[in-house]
Amino acid sequence: MNQDELDIIDRRILDIIQAGFPLVPRPYAAIAEQLNIPEEEALQRVNEMRHKKIIRRLGANFQSAKLGFRSTLCGAAVPEDKLDEFISLVNSMPGVTHNYLRNHEFNVWFTLIGPSWDAICADIRRIESETGISVMNLPASKLYKIRVDFQME
Repeated sequence: MNQDELDIIDRRILDIIQAGFPLVPRPYAAIAEQLNIPEEEALQRVNEMRHKKIIRRLGANFQSAKLGFRSTLCGAAVPEDKLDEFISLVNSMPGVTHNYLRNHEFNVWFTLIGPSWDAICADIRRIESETGISVMNLPASKLYKIRVDFQME
C-alpha cells in the first residue's frame, strides 16, 4: 500500500492522528465519530496502515527541555561489518529517539535524550566502549522546533 492506494477515510484518519490525536479514554471512538464510521473500522484501518508501514510510529512527542531533560545529535562513522552491532546497541538505549542510516562517511545519526548532560555523556561513552567506535556529540546551540504535518486530504 502506498499513498496513492489510500482512500479518503484513510487520509482523513492520518490528518486527525497527525494534527489532533484525541486524548480521551477511547481515541478511536472519537476518530470514528468525526468520520461517521464505526470505532472498530477506525482501529482496523490504523492497524492496517501500521502493518503496511504507512504509519511507522504512533506516540506522543514531548518537549524534553521543558521536562528538565537534555538532548544531543550524535553521528558516527561505522564500518559496514560493525553496522548491525552498533545499530542494535544504539536502538536498545531508552534515550534514543531517532536513529538513521545515511549514505555518508558519518553513516549513522541518532538523537539522544537524558535527565542530565552527565547521563547523555555516560550513554555515549557506553556506546564507544562497547563498540570501539567514536561518537560525534553535537549538542544544539539554539533550538528550532518545526511542526511537520503531512496533509493527506
